[in-house]
Amino acid sequence: QSSSSTQALLFALFLALYSLAMAMNGLIIFITWTDPRLNSPMYFFLGHLSFLDVCFITTTIPQMLIHLVVKNHIVSFASCLTQMYLVFGVGVAECILLAFMAYDRYVAICHPLSYAQIMSRRVCVKLVSTAWFFGLINGILLDYMTFRGPFCRDNHIENFFCEAPIVIALSCGDPQFSLRTIFADAVVVLLSPMVLIVISYARILASILGRASSSGRGKTFSTCASHLTVVIFFYTSAMFSYMNPRSTHGPDKDKPFSLLYTIITPMCNPIIYSFRNKEMKGAMVRALGRTSLAQAESV
Repeated sequence: QSSSSTQALLFALFLALYSLAMAMNGLIIFITWTDPRLNSPMYFFLGHLSFLDVCFITTTIPQMLIHLVVKNHIVSFASCLTQMYLVFGVGVAECILLAFMAYDRYVAICHPLSYAQIMSRRVCVKLVSTAWFFGLINGILLDYMTFRGPFCRDNHIENFFCEAPIVIALSCGDPQFSLRTIFADAVVVLLSPMVLIVISYARILASILGRASSSGRGKTFSTCASHLTVVIFFYTSAMFSYMNPRSTHGPDKDKPFSLLYTIITPMCNPIIYSFRNKEMKGAMVRALGRTSLAQAESV
């Protein structure tokens, strides 16, 4: 319903944000998987977090960009179901992965002598696989609860992608059971990893306040601040979208938070991690330097 000039402005804005998010996350994936100096569990998890962010924004933003330039804004039932499954699956996997990253920081700071043994490559692979497994299985449950009833009402979705509370509102049956189930699932999926994060950082705080010097405390806090910032961004927006009563939902309230966790957070994650991490900065400079050298040699 917006004017053509407004749609053109939005298209340019979100295309720029999407391109920036893809470029930054792609660079982090490349350097964490190829730079031998970043061969540690923290960067292994960070590479997979960036991969999840790439999957997350690719499920929603390209469709929105297409709808900003074409008049036909129709989304098929199968496309809506698939998009919601991917959003659920990747989102839940990212929640769990953020909890494992907090546990990794706890082991590195509180048990440094046993860190290599506890967080071995095999353990890290199992943790990432666990996050993906529960995310994809959870997506099946939430997709079923969203589309279990018949749809015979207005088929107009007041959002830029298919989101569960809005789609359920279009169902002809009683939506309360589905909404309560999704709410209960969100409580488990969001609060369980949050408990692990809180416990991990509580123990980290107790450990560094008890034995670290002032300079050591500053370095430790700097290492953990990036992860905490990402957690706050992601969990705040996800909790508002899926743990609020149905009466508080509405297009004007849902869209800003949907936008926050579908594009702003994936775009900010690599910026937060790279700006606060000297090793990441050095790896990016080396990667860009190798690319420039290769281009010069080809010329």
